[in-house]
Order: sequence, then structure tokens, then C-alpha cells
Amino acid sequence: MSNRAFNFNAGPAALPLEVLERAQAEFVDFQGTGMSIMEMSHRGAVYEGVHNDTASRLLKLLGNPSGYQVLFLQGGASTQFAMLPMNLLTEGKTAGYVKSGSWANKALKEAKLIGDTFIASSSEEDKYMSTPDVSRLQLPENTAYVHLTSNETIEGTQFREFPDTGSVPLIADMSSDILCRPFDLNQFGLVYAGAQKNLGPSGLTVVIAREELLKNSPKHLPTMFRYDTHAESNSLYNTPPSFSVYMMNEVLKWIEEQGSLEGIEEKNREKADLLYQTIDNSGGFYRGCVHPEDRSIMNVTFRMASEELEKLFVKESEKEGFVGLKGHRSVGGLRASIYNAVPYGSIKALVDFMNQFQKSHG
Repeated sequence: MSNRAFNFNAGPAALPLEVLERAQAEFVDFQGTGMSIMEMSHRGAVYEGVHNDTASRLLKLLGNPSGYQVLFLQGGASTQFAMLPMNLLTEGKTAGYVKSGSWANKALKEAKLIGDTFIASSSEEDKYMSTPDVSRLQLPENTAYVHLTSNETIEGTQFREFPDTGSVPLIADMSSDILCRPFDLNQFGLVYAGAQKNLGPSGLTVVIAREELLKNSPKHLPTMFRYDTHAESNSLYNTPPSFSVYMMNEVLKWIEEQGSLEGIEEKNREKADLLYQTIDNSGGFYRGCVHPEDRSIMNVTFRMASEELEKLFVKESEKEGFVGLKGHRSVGGLRASIYNAVPYGSIKALVDFMNQFQKSHG
């Protein structure tokens, strides 16, 4: 399609065009049922088939590790900031949080409302322009879990490696970089992610957890906030976001077609390298915000000489069909979110625009 925008939104974000076109073809009549999947019962065999296939397809992409279960929930990752400690931070325990930026801080803020916490590591002194050192974490004996945010969308940092926390469950908010590269799920007790960046449309939150962490939710919790409620009912205790689950299944099929996670990572690094090289080779006209070794391959943040020039960059880019290049309101600057579904051609178009903008205003 020639009229597609160059979509660099941080989320909801770009979806693969092939997925949108498949969904369009099935939108009114799904698999000959005479109904859209949005219209059918979530208790029926047709939807349950899609539901179960989505969970198994996700685990297959992650190597089919034994002992894990997928939950399809709602409320975004922000609800998981509270639901996680409600279920796992029991009396007499403490939870370690790695402070890597804006989203990690929000997760910590919610956990403090539930129980005892401590800072396992932090990059606050570096204004979160690097990832915290997690190579030698000191964990109290009563640590319930260690939580980190694998990729900070606002600052533009991303962990290259994850810590070994031994018998203490490692928990990760992977909302903005899940399935952008292979990772060993066996390192984690639980990972969660809002779908609206790499998995599908908004409205769906995915939790992947060791089964033992989902079995013993505290009895005093309201039913809908208990992990065991959703684990025991195959995420069908209440009506799931059925269209979002269907779309996620189509996105997972698309990832398989790209060469699975290895193929996706290769494409993502090619895109990120092109953009970072343009920034680094601009003679200081564009300045990357994050230490090079901690740069995200999902969210590329950069600055210019003045806020006025950055505003002009955004204004002129929008005229050329670029969407979402303004930095987050809390930090300013510029940001290009280049998630899985953002094609290489969009990065090439952005780089060409950046070079032309520098010629005109440098």
C-alpha cells in the first residue's frame, strides 16, 4: 500500500501489513463460520482453538521449555505492576527491583504499596542512560523475586544479558522487546508484556510463568487478581480480549515466516545499526542519548542542538509522512520506535530524511 505512514509510534505500534491484510480478509467471516471472531462465544470450539494455538505457538517460539504456562490477561503491564507483588510478595518476604528507568520505577512504586522492597541495582546516578550492573546482585535470604525491565522505551536502554538469581525467581517486564531476539525463558520465573508493541494490538497482556508460581495465590486476593484463577481456567475465567488474541496468533505466524526469533533479531539489528550509524556519523548534529553498549534495538532516542530544532524536525517529518518521532513528554528529545513490524524501508526513509534535514539546517 502506497499510503501507509512511516509509523514509529512507541505503542500502540506498527503491525505487520501482511497480518493486517489477513485479518481484513477474515474480518467478516472467520473460517466459514459466518461470523467475525469478535462475534463468537469465547466458550466455543472455534475461538478456543485459536486461543490454545496462540499459547502453544508462543511457547514454541521460545523453545518449548517445560513447566511454563501462558496467561492471556487484561489491564496492560501496568496492572501487572500490582498483580505481581499481590501474588508473589507474601508476608515476611521482600522483593528486589532493578531501577533502570521510567517503567522500572513505576513497577517499583506499585510494589511498595503491597509489601517490602529493596533496590537490587540502579542506574539513576547516570540518569538512566545506561543499564544497571546486575552481574553481582546481593539478595537477602527472604527475597521473593527480583524484577527488571528488559527494555526502557522512554530512555532507550536495553539489557544485553540477564542476571543469574539462583533459586530466587527472576521476573521481567518485556513489554517493549519481547520476541525481538531469542532469550532463554528458563532463566525466568515469570515474564509479562503488553501486546501493543511486538505481539499485537492493545487490550491483551501476556504472562508466561513457571507453573508453580501460578498455583498458590494468597486466599485474601479478589478473584480476578489471582494468578491461580486464570491458570486453572486456561485464561477463560472471564471473557478474554478475543480479537487481540487472534491478532497475536497471526503476528506469531508472521514471526515464524521471518525465520523465527533468530531471523527477527537479524532484521532488527540491521535496522538499528543503520539508524545509530546515521546518528553517530552526523558530526554531532544528532546525538544519541544512551551509552552505546546499552542502546536499545527497539527504541532509538536522540537529541539535537536545541529544543527548537527538535520541534522543527518533528514538524517537517510529519509533513513527509513520519509518525511518532517526538520523544516522551517526560524526557523530551526524539525517539524512533523500531519494533519488529517496522520495515527496513521505513528506517531507510527516515535516514534519508535525517540526512536531508541536516543539509538544510546544519
